[in-house]
Amino acid sequence: MEIGWVCNRRQRQVLVFFVVLSMSGVCADLGPYSVMEETERGFFVGNLGKDLGLGLAEMSSRGARIISQGHKEHLQLKVQTGDLLINEKLDREELCGSTEPCILHFQVLMENPLEIFQAELRVEDINDHSPMFTEREMILKIPENSPLGMAFPLSNALDLDVGSNSVQNYKISPNPHFQVLTHNRSDGRKYTELVLDKELDREEEPEIALTLTALDGGSPPRYGTALVRIEVVDINDNAPEFGQLLYQVHIPENSSAGSLVVTLSARDIDSGANGKIVYSLFQPSEDISKTLEVNPMTGEIRLRKQVDFETVRSYEVDIKATDGGGLSGKCTLLLQVVDVNDNAPEVTVSALTSPIPENSPETVVAVFSVSDPDSGDNGKTISTIQDDLPFLLKPSVKNFYTLVTKRALDREERAQYNITITVTDMGTPRLKTQHNITLLVSDVNDNAPAFTQTAYTLFLRENNSPALHIGSVSATDRDAGANAQLTYSLLPPHDPRLPLASLVSINADNGHLFALRALDFEALQAFEFRVGATDRGSPALSSQALVRVQVLDANDNAPFVLYPLQNGSAPCTELVPRAAEPGYLVSKVVAVDADSGQNAWLSFQLLKATEPGLFGVWAHNGEVRTARLLSERDAAKHRLLVLVKDNGEPALSASVTLHVLLVDGFSQPYLPLPEVAADQAQADPLTVYLVIALASVSSLFLFSVLAFIAVRLCRRSRAAWVGGCSVPEGPFPGHLVDVSGTGTLSQSYQYEVCLTGGTGTDEFKFLKPIIPNLPVHDTGKNVEENENFRNSFGFNIQ
Repeated sequence: MEIGWVCNRRQRQVLVFFVVLSMSGVCADLGPYSVMEETERGFFVGNLGKDLGLGLAEMSSRGARIISQGHKEHLQLKVQTGDLLINEKLDREELCGSTEPCILHFQVLMENPLEIFQAELRVEDINDHSPMFTEREMILKIPENSPLGMAFPLSNALDLDVGSNSVQNYKISPNPHFQVLTHNRSDGRKYTELVLDKELDREEEPEIALTLTALDGGSPPRYGTALVRIEVVDINDNAPEFGQLLYQVHIPENSSAGSLVVTLSARDIDSGANGKIVYSLFQPSEDISKTLEVNPMTGEIRLRKQVDFETVRSYEVDIKATDGGGLSGKCTLLLQVVDVNDNAPEVTVSALTSPIPENSPETVVAVFSVSDPDSGDNGKTISTIQDDLPFLLKPSVKNFYTLVTKRALDREERAQYNITITVTDMGTPRLKTQHNITLLVSDVNDNAPAFTQTAYTLFLRENNSPALHIGSVSATDRDAGANAQLTYSLLPPHDPRLPLASLVSINADNGHLFALRALDFEALQAFEFRVGATDRGSPALSSQALVRVQVLDANDNAPFVLYPLQNGSAPCTELVPRAAEPGYLVSKVVAVDADSGQNAWLSFQLLKATEPGLFGVWAHNGEVRTARLLSERDAAKHRLLVLVKDNGEPALSASVTLHVLLVDGFSQPYLPLPEVAADQAQADPLTVYLVIALASVSSLFLFSVLAFIAVRLCRRSRAAWVGGCSVPEGPFPGHLVDVSGTGTLSQSYQYEVCLTGGTGTDEFKFLKPIIPNLPVHDTGKNVEENENFRNSFGFNIQ
């Protein structure tokens, strides 16, 4: 757990470092510092606090640390003192080989605020290696007639140290014939030759043994020795000679093994065995021996393996030509390796941030570096990403780049980006490397829920069962996760009188609406309320929608008869003169239905009549009319049973009984009730009781009305009445008829009725109706209805 925490912390530190570095581009140089190789761990290199001009507290608070190239931490920073110390022993030969000077690059990072300083550490060589000869014993065959001053090449000693600590001089053991001369090569290395100072005499001294000593420039100097055995041979006075002392050859690094490098040729003017030449590499290093081979007979030099410009850029070796007599000559081959574009660029991602929150301003997504080991244009690179992405590549220092957003990202627009970083070099042919980065955009609660409709209309038939599912509302949220999880709720109604909590409920998870109790269309035809959808983000966002519930009517109310009254009082009897024409309006059945629509459409039907065919009922308005002319043979009393039925499904109905009395004229006395009651008692005892009760109540009501009208009429001027009006003495008192606007009548009407006095017929005379005030826009309609009412009842209205 601790290791993982440290790794995450270091990744964040590196990310912050490169982010700020890319934004600021500030970089300064420190040093150079130097240290001798093989110095013990903890050795003091320098004080960074003094060099940077920072106090110890500031260095600690700014999080100063060392960043080294490669995988080894050669240096460490002691933040408490600001001292830069050696973290491990440094072997210059291992780190740099023969390269001089040996420089290690590192950076000093200040995290808060971010600042970076480029620095370098020079590792100084110490004389810790002695010269060594690859051949412990060298054998030279020198003709006895060799001229004075003739030089003979000797094997060089190798010293892993560099500079003055490498081989600086050669010495030969004291002798009268030879001395050694030390020369410098073009690359700075030393080589030696054995020079003849005095003529040789094979007969006097056929073999000479000398000790060759190689000395380096250290203090004290180190040395190595080799034995030189000189065999004086008989006269072979011509040594092989090459056409030129230096051969410079260029070969591409992609040349395959076995490729011909060059063909060397030496010439020996001797004849026979003394003129036969054998070619060989003279004192090759181990690397050259593995890389080049020479054909001893032809002098062809070929590659033993493929060369690599990025590893070794040139090879220098001596080629020796030896004749049959032991004489030899040499030349130098300088092989230059030509770079080809054989290495694709490399991409190293140092830090990556994924996911990143949407709506964030310019954000660093990744920090990466690009490298190409090729040289020249082959090592120059161009980094790009796709053009259709909202990201930018910003170059930083030392081939570092930062990938940043152009603008704030919207997760609802795109939740994932596949970014391809393409790095192309400038070589021929061009090589490229692609690195894919998958970036996720995390959600922020920036979208409120949205209902699929701004308003919902639900239909519910009355008399529903409780807990009935009546519909649903639905909302969506473009966010994700908890930000898109919705909770539905009922909002307080605008009308506080609406008992919404007892009418409906909503499922908070899915928006299903339920009716909590049975609804009655006649009590509540429609109601509306608002529902809310709230997400679970922080802060939570919400939206509203309007829900209107329309209660549909059911045929649950039977028609109710308003006229004639069916309240158990004395039955109402309609008088019809025998002289009435066919179609004479006898009465009108007035009924209403509490339902609506077609459930309230009423139709009337004559179910039963004392004398079928004499009367008829109009189906649509309930008017009872004569169907034919009346005759003396027709009975005087008639009982009609009228059925009132609505248009619902199933249809509901009510029935009403209408009594009709045929009279010769309205002057004929009307005392039918006892007989009617008797007849009814014979026909139907229950009907008789109802008729008697209705007759009693009606008589009392009629008497009261007539008395009230009589009092009013007596107060008026007799001149205002046609024929006068007095309280009648006959059985037909005047009264006030009130017909309410129910059933098929749309208004309420009152009629003043009186019985004319002083006439022999005692006829009814209907005076003017008392019509209620009507709105201006309905005047025509109401007048028409008044006329229909008058005609329906056959009143003679004055």
